[in-house]
Amino acid sequence: MPSLQEFTFLSSDGKHQVFARECVPDGEVRGVVQIAHGIAEYIDRYIPFMQFLAENGFVAVGNDHLGHGKTAQTDGERCFFGEEKGWDLVVEDMDRLRETEAKKYPDVPYFLLGHSMGSFLARTYIIRYPNALHGVIISGTGQNPGAVIAGGKLIAKLERSKHGANYPSMRINKMAFGSYTKRYENVRTSLDWLSRDPAVVDAYVADPLCGMPASAGLFLDMMNGLQYIWKSENLNRMNKAMPVFFYSGDMDPVGNYGKGVKKVYDRFLKVGMRDVLLKLYPEGRHEMLNEINKEAVYEDILSWLNSKL
Repeated sequence: MPSLQEFTFLSSDGKHQVFARECVPDGEVRGVVQIAHGIAEYIDRYIPFMQFLAENGFVAVGNDHLGHGKTAQTDGERCFFGEEKGWDLVVEDMDRLRETEAKKYPDVPYFLLGHSMGSFLARTYIIRYPNALHGVIISGTGQNPGAVIAGGKLIAKLERSKHGANYPSMRINKMAFGSYTKRYENVRTSLDWLSRDPAVVDAYVADPLCGMPASAGLFLDMMNGLQYIWKSENLNRMNKAMPVFFYSGDMDPVGNYGKGVKKVYDRFLKVGMRDVLLKLYPEGRHEMLNEINKEAVYEDILSWLNSKL
């Protein structure tokens, strides 16, 4: 049986102890997969997938980002990265974890999987640290049009200036996520866009560490991040030989029902990335690791990882 462990490390903000979770195979270690979770969730939601990876020889590791899970010290810090340069702090924390794990397992390939907001962080990471990884897996990603991002930044700035950077903004939450169930039939909750599995949605709704509204500061950080990861001069800094695997549900509103994911995939090809794979799952929603066909998704990820060892 794989062993499940936890530890903390000092955040790049110099103030917070970042909570991390690690799942280690009981036999040979064939590689490491680091996970960057999405907004308003935390790393322990990935434990079943981490155990699957460990059962197949991969150390699985990830941390609760600033303002999330057990890294957030108070309710006032929920969904809030920091007063200044929060996006940079979180990306640097991801690298601190990578450095720690890479020292423990120096002789095996190292991969990063980013989901949703974590996919935007992962796309930032491979620009900032082009030679740190053997491959990256991008889950539940997308790319809003420039005008939409500019509008989001404006609203976030207004909310921040009126209420403060750590203000949990229902206005932003409604603007960002309010229309996400409009294409579905027989909608039970406002979070049905996460998965077709009612048990997954209900567990998320009941979890006090999930679903809190984004702070004005975090939303502004994320909009700045989305602008950063679309600029050609930044994308051209990526390691063109690094393998990339995009996967998403084709009914995921975050990826504009497949169109936004395809847009990012095409952008990667345009800047010269040479090993890029895209898989869209029919009828799949946002959290493919928690979908009704998650076993097939697990196996597809494992197959891709094995092909890159």
